[in-house]
Amino acid sequence: MFKKILIANRGEIACRVIATAKKMGIATVAVYSDADKDARHVQLADEAVHIGAAPSRESYLLGDVIIEACKRTGAEAVHPGYGFLSENEAFSRKVEEQGIVFIGPKHAAIAAMGDKIASKKLAKAAGVNTIPGWNDAIEDAETAVKIANDIGYPVMIKASAGGGGKGLRVAFSEAEAFEGFTSCRNEARNSFGDDRVFIEKFVEEPRHIEIQVVGDSQGNVVYLNERECSIQRRHQKVIEEAPSPFISDATRKAMGEQAVALSKAVSYQSAGTVEFVVGKDQSFYFLEMNTRLQVEHPVTEAITGLDLVEIMIRVAAGEPLAIKQADVKRNGWSIECRINAEDPFRNFLPSTGRLVKFRPPAQTMFQADTASTLGVRVDTGVYEGGEIPMYYDSMIAKLIVHGNDRQDAIEKMREALNGFVIRGVSSNIPFQAALLAHPQFVSGDFNTGFIAEHYSHGFVAEDVPHDDPNFLVAVASFIRRKSRERTAQITGQLPGYGVKLGQDYVGIVMGVGGKNRHVPVHIDEIGGEVGVARVTIDGKTYDISSGSRISDGIISGECNGAPFTAQVDRGSRRNPLALVVQHNGTKIEVMVISPRMATLHATMPYKALPDMSKFVLSPMPGLLVDILVEPGQKVQAGERVAVIEAMKMENVLFASAYGVVGKVVATKGESLVVDQPIIEFE
Repeated sequence: MFKKILIANRGEIACRVIATAKKMGIATVAVYSDADKDARHVQLADEAVHIGAAPSRESYLLGDVIIEACKRTGAEAVHPGYGFLSENEAFSRKVEEQGIVFIGPKHAAIAAMGDKIASKKLAKAAGVNTIPGWNDAIEDAETAVKIANDIGYPVMIKASAGGGGKGLRVAFSEAEAFEGFTSCRNEARNSFGDDRVFIEKFVEEPRHIEIQVVGDSQGNVVYLNERECSIQRRHQKVIEEAPSPFISDATRKAMGEQAVALSKAVSYQSAGTVEFVVGKDQSFYFLEMNTRLQVEHPVTEAITGLDLVEIMIRVAAGEPLAIKQADVKRNGWSIECRINAEDPFRNFLPSTGRLVKFRPPAQTMFQADTASTLGVRVDTGVYEGGEIPMYYDSMIAKLIVHGNDRQDAIEKMREALNGFVIRGVSSNIPFQAALLAHPQFVSGDFNTGFIAEHYSHGFVAEDVPHDDPNFLVAVASFIRRKSRERTAQITGQLPGYGVKLGQDYVGIVMGVGGKNRHVPVHIDEIGGEVGVARVTIDGKTYDISSGSRISDGIISGECNGAPFTAQVDRGSRRNPLALVVQHNGTKIEVMVISPRMATLHATMPYKALPDMSKFVLSPMPGLLVDILVEPGQKVQAGERVAVIEAMKMENVLFASAYGVVGKVVATKGESLVVDQPIIEFE
């Protein structure tokens, strides 16, 4: 067995590999860029090596520098994680040539499966179901349009070397095929250094099912059941679960056997994933094979009781698989939510900055621990006080739960999301909570178009009405009352001006455009107990007990005898006196004040936000890569005006209406903040 391994990656996955290595008694080496010098994976590793500047192309993508780090530290093997160089055939080959073990498949398998065009031809030869399409590199946009017309719309335009949602577009018309090919090719060139693009039929209403496989150097390959990855936004997975609520045992077996056949065809050694698109009639077609560890591997670990990272390390060391197909278990149900640094209320734009608070829910399952089950696990590469840089992907953490069945797992996940506190940057937790509560998700009746269908207009908290909206007002009223109780106990208050508690309040739920909702509230003490009160709203009582402090960011306790957890903050940007309460995907701003103050507040005019319609504003923090217009230029609605790069994604800004450019107020190469003006129209 290896004595020391280097992890050629960062963040969550680097921490994950370190956890298993430590369990196995293997020393670890981390690598880091300028942006990651204080990162969690650097702190966890036994030693660390600086490899370059913040951009990944100047650090984590420098294979020669990483190989040199292996030599300098005496690392016998390198684990690539996922992303970066994990599926780079040239890097894998160079590692092997230097006498270092690559903890992953052999470079020949990476080359065969990493090229999506070649992999489809190989899959077809191996008897694997494939989707109709054009499997050769396409030269130009005009040819792409002709091919798309021949196949029939909709079509999927994909970069041969793409992955992680990058280098992928869906076209429903000639115009979209032309634009999609051009954009896809540029993104592929910039992200992967390979601009080859192919086209295939886009299966409507598909399910995205992937089969986890593991193979060894002795020719043994087994499949470890399936994962359902159909809940996606812009082709990036949001929620993953195992097993799938959709496929039958017969389909599972057929897909698994085809995945094994394909793996054996390329002499696959290590952990890998064969991805399929599955129709509503359970017909399935090969999409691609990811020759690496997947982001969503923890859900497979939960239901099988296997440590996939340990399997990878042991196989790389020459050991045979310790399991046969008949040994593979499928116990309970596991769900994973990707917690990303993005603002769901601003069209999921990236959010960067310092993590002022980072307090995950209590864990009962842990990385590299296959004995603990039926609980909560958090995989992360960040910590409270750390930075979320703009140079890498947006994932903050992976939240994993394991339940007895699917409904149990959903309930565990909803409660865990309620208790996951992140402040300083925005996160997609409200959106995740909303998805978990959606009736179609709960029933298992969804496909890859689920988010596009139900949230095509974007996401607002009102999209998921709370089953008891007044509960949130009751929680805010409870907090307000307990705060006033503490204030009333302060000694030395001026006679006649001391804080009076009272029992009657009004909760003003702040609405859009000043359209607020006034909710009368009555509060009674219960036997003088500390941390207990009875809140009455519209004739319904809420007996609430909690010892939480608002500074914790959460309030947990019991309401009418049932446990609950909600997130709470004091003040918002527009309403410093409000309490922000978030529960089960619903978020409100509410001021709890006296009836007299509520009457006066209702007379105050609403101050609208300033008119910024003549400006193109930066929707996110990021790097201004390009400005495509100049002063005096006439611009049509929908015309490209600027390009911003953030978290490895290229974001194009478009003109919302016809206008004439007055002046450009930002500079190419400038680091922008949210809502910073870029272009001003006359």
